[in-house]
Amino acid sequence: MKIIKRNGAEVVFDINKITNAITQANNAVEESVRMTPLQIQRISEKVSIACEELGRSPSVEEIQDMVEKSIMAHGAFEVAKQH
Repeated sequence: MKIIKRNGAEVVFDINKITNAITQANNAVEESVRMTPLQIQRISEKVSIACEELGRSPSVEEIQDMVEKSIMAHGAFEVAKQH
């Protein structure tokens, strides 16, 4: 699967980039509202599956929206508000 970067280039999808971005945002909030590594992993996997189900290459912006919605679905609103 590929994704479309902001500059229009298509690159191979890398779930680790999603996991790293969520982890960085998670580390930027107070410890009391942080998600667990398992929650982050599940969000990354959910986004990966959603991207595959699109049947086309999603854009970075679409992936960011999916991540934010998945974070909010886990009840971690503070992390989503950081981005």
